Amino acid sequence: MSPFRGVGGKLALALLFVVAGVLVIVYLIVVPLYRSSLENAELDRLATSLAAALPGYPSEPFSPYVDQWAAQMAERRGVRAVAFTYTAIPPTVTPYADSNLTTDDSDLVNDPVALRATQRLTPTRGVVIHNGTRYAEVAYPLSQQGPVVMFASSLQDQLETVSVVRRRFFIAGALAMAFAVLLGYGGASVFARRIRRLEEAAERIAAGDFGEPVADPGSDELGQLARTFERMRLRLANLDRARGEFIANASHELRTPLFSLGGFLELLDDPELEEATRDEFLSQMREQVARLTKLATDLLDLSRLDAGRLAVASEPVDLSGLAAELGVEFHPRALAGGHVLEVADAPPVPAKGDAERVLQIGRVLVENALVHAPAGTTIRIGAARDGGRSTLTVADDGPGIPHDAQQQVFQRFYRLDGTKASGSGLGLAIARELAEVMGGRLQLESQHGWTVFTLVLGADVPEPELATAPAGAGSKRALIT
Repeated sequence: MSPFRGVGGKLALALLFVVAGVLVIVYLIVVPLYRSSLENAELDRLATSLAAALPGYPSEPFSPYVDQWAAQMAERRGVRAVAFTYTAIPPTVTPYADSNLTTDDSDLVNDPVALRATQRLTPTRGVVIHNGTRYAEVAYPLSQQGPVVMFASSLQDQLETVSVVRRRFFIAGALAMAFAVLLGYGGASVFARRIRRLEEAAERIAAGDFGEPVADPGSDELGQLARTFERMRLRLANLDRARGEFIANASHELRTPLFSLGGFLELLDDPELEEATRDEFLSQMREQVARLTKLATDLLDLSRLDAGRLAVASEPVDLSGLAAELGVEFHPRALAGGHVLEVADAPPVPAKGDAERVLQIGRVLVENALVHAPAGTTIRIGAARDGGRSTLTVADDGPGIPHDAQQQVFQRFYRLDGTKASGSGLGLAIARELAEVMGGRLQLESQHGWTVFTLVLGADVPEPELATAPAGAGSKRALIT
């Protein structure tokens, strides 16, 4: 690849163009101004010299003494002194006295500076080219009909000075551009190497390799980009690990009931199987089918949550009514398991959320308490309003959850050691994510021998707008045992 197709080459070329543009601008401004200043300085000198010399001009303008005066001015003041006669028709100035005796003065006929001075009757100055040489000239009309006296000086020395400055400027400009290219390419190569490292890191991450960290010591934009890549790598690594664990756990959860169903089906093929045993097998198969159905529903909810496509309403709800609904729903199961289920009688507790999703969270919490707490455990369902928030709580006085596992219970497929394995380990994970989608949170506390799960939602809804749970929930606030 051409060296100028990379970032380093392009930055070096860009720096070269910038430096070259600056040099051109400086040249166009400095060199002409410098030459003009030298010319003006010489014109000022000539004007001063002519003004000082005019009082000594012969009283007889066309006398032979004019040539002598011109020669004296050339010797004393270092100028070319010339006197012109003037002819009106056509307007013409012709030299009749010239201090430069060795030079043909035909080039001075109709000298533009002398002619303008005569026509305007004012001192006139300018730069004129005679025989390829630039001259600074200052002319002064002595009368309306002439003569015109002019001092002239070659600008050869000044032009030589300008040429020296121009040559040195070109040499310095060439060196500056060469230095700019080298410096730009070298500096850009450093940045290019850093960019290539980021590119290689991006390629590794895109290929699924999250093992090597993305590091860049710089504090500039590339350093910030590298740190952003590193955060992305860590997050993708966690997501990749979670995905692998999710697939493995989901496969395990699906395989267990499927193997169980396969075994029961083989046993049911036995023609000598007793009817009571057959009924027991069918009952257990129904439990496994229900377990598969719940697992499939949980996995679908998780996929929708991860994709952000789970529809959640935001409307006024009454958490007290929803608590009563949960008590009615789980009353038979609590009695069958030997648990004491209590629902606190409370006035309406307004909140903002989705009634069906709040019930789904409550079912997860009550079911976990019924499954994992031993018989005789008291389970309490309650709702309350605390300032700007409303809460739905499910508490039990069972053995509790170890402190170091209280945050892990919200992870997907997590189960406490020694607990029953009837669930998928997804319920609490789904409950917490549903709470967050509704703008609330689900928290766990252990206090005074009780394990308390609390759903916290906003309570900014006026009471007249409350929408209670499904029909009849508001009238079922009672103590259920």
